[in-house]
Amino acid sequence: MIIDKKKKGNINVYIVKKDYNDDKLTNVIGKKLKKNQIKTIITEDTDVYTEEGKLLLIFRKDKLNKKNVDEFYDNIIEFAVGKTTNRGTAAASKSKNTRDNPQIMSNIFGYFDRLSPRQLFILGKQGKTVKTHARECRFNMDNPEKYKKCVPLIKQIDEYYEKYAPDYYKAQRKKANQTPYKIQGTSFTTVTTNVNFQIAVHTDKGDDDEGFGNLSVIEHGKYKGGETCFPQYGIGVDVRTGDVLFMDVHQPHGNLPLILETKDAVRLSIVCYLRKNLWNKTKGKTKKFMDTQNRVLYNSSKTRKNKKKQKE
Repeated sequence: MIIDKKKKGNINVYIVKKDYNDDKLTNVIGKKLKKNQIKTIITEDTDVYTEEGKLLLIFRKDKLNKKNVDEFYDNIIEFAVGKTTNRGTAAASKSKNTRDNPQIMSNIFGYFDRLSPRQLFILGKQGKTVKTHARECRFNMDNPEKYKKCVPLIKQIDEYYEKYAPDYYKAQRKKANQTPYKIQGTSFTTVTTNVNFQIAVHTDKGDDDEGFGNLSVIEHGKYKGGETCFPQYGIGVDVRTGDVLFMDVHQPHGNLPLILETKDAVRLSIVCYLRKNLWNKTKGKTKKFMDTQNRVLYNSSKTRKNKKKQKE
């Protein structure tokens, strides 16, 4: 609920309070939002603070460079539409078995803090080990040129992060600088992409506790909805191509239903962040350590592929 509105130059400044207490919030977590649960949708440059004075979100329109946006989309979309079942609560699943979860188009690239089940299986079969379960993600490992063309947009998001939320940025960048497992020149280790995915209400538990979250969107075709919302405060933000949203992802948030109006409709959302477990596992490690470990993982996978081809 908005309890105060001000104007700071061309920026709207809202103060909000919770519509209901944390006890009632348990009835919302893990469920998909409905339009009647949100009272206000933000579409202009806006800063939002809680009544306690804590920054909730910063929204800016038309900031991202079109060339960077187009290059990112063209190089990631084939990978981004791959389906997975491992999003759990965010996919509104109650099952503890990932095989029972709905298939959604949600993927990661950059670096991650766990080896995949396939990598663990291959290493075990070959009698190999690695010193820590940290890895380069499959997309940038298998597609280095495509990955390289995605980085300029990530760097631009990082620049706006530093500009609009400098205190949060400083704390997060300090950690990013302590590990080689990061997207070079940024405060991020990892990027998640979601395609046409209504995310249920959740909090981001893998992010850096001292950092601030962000969201960008690339749209193709026509669609309605998909606004990113904070249900406890009754507000949402309509993020569109070129916009940047910085937000407290440790507050419960989710999306409104997405209505695809054309067959080619795509809402590709982009979330850049620092994974705290990855930082914890790799702070103080050298680039040489990372390159050696990545080589072991890459060569193990390549050896298995070659053996499979020989059998065929």
